[in-house]
Amino acid sequence: MSETLARVKDLVVRAQVRVSDHGDEELEADRLSAREVFAGLAEAVIVEDYADSGRGPSVLVLERDSQNQPIHVVWGISYNRGPAVLVTAYRPDPQQWSSDFTRRLR
Repeated sequence: MSETLARVKDLVVRAQVRVSDHGDEELEADRLSAREVFAGLAEAVIVEDYADSGRGPSVLVLERDSQNQPIHVVWGISYNRGPAVLVTAYRPDPQQWSSDFTRRLR
């Protein structure tokens, strides 16, 4: 597990988490709930880790919704201190991702 993902999980467990405005819009657009995304974090699989992002580290993970369908979630850590931020969440397009949704297709 990446250090970024471990820190995000710790912050979420401690309820130090917020959903960005963009994240809220994307959740609504794909009919996802923040509660569902928070619950899926326990089994998250790292897709891409952006440890050196300018606003603080972030990570793209593959999670599963309550129907076991894939969702991608970008989690960040605000200015490297916290809280954990749900930046965006979306249902990945199968035409743009590998069959396991962990690699972008070129």
